[in-house]
Amino acid sequence: MSKRIVSPCVGLCSTTVGDTVCRGCQRNDIEIRDWFRYDDDERRAAMQRLDAWRETAAGRYLRVTDADQLQAQLERHRIRFRHDQPSLSRAVELLRVGRDRIRDIRRYGLEPRGQGNGLAADELHEAISRTLMAQARAHRQSLDTDPSTT
Repeated sequence: MSKRIVSPCVGLCSTTVGDTVCRGCQRNDIEIRDWFRYDDDERRAAMQRLDAWRETAAGRYLRVTDADQLQAQLERHRIRFRHDQPSLSRAVELLRVGRDRIRDIRRYGLEPRGQGNGLAADELHEAISRTLMAQARAHRQSLDTDPSTT
C-alpha cells in the first residue's frame, strides 16, 4: 500500500499560467516541480514555513477565539485541513473557500483584530492573500539570488 503524500495544493495552480509563485498554495514553481522528489522532512519543513507565513499574515487581521468551533465548521463544510495545522493557518483555508458566503466570522470561532476590524470575509481573504503573496514572492526571489538554495 502506498503512503499518502501530503501537499498544500488547493487545485488551482497559477504556476501553470506563468506565475513563479502559486496564488493558491503560495509554493514557488521550484517547490511545486520538485514536491514529489522531496523526502518527508523537506515536505514537512515547507509545510511548516507556509503555516508560519499564514499565521503571521492572518494574525494581523484575525484572532482565533474558539479553535474547536473553527474545526467543527471546517469539518461541517468539508474544507480540507491537516490535524497538525495551526488554527490561524486553518482560518486562511476557511476564508479561501468560504469568503463569499461567510457573513459573520465570529460564528466560525474567529474575531477580527487590528487591520481586520470592519472588513468583510472576502476583504479579509484578499488582504491576507496579498500579504502571503508578498512573502512568497520575496522567498522565491531569494532563491534566484542564492544559487545554493536550488
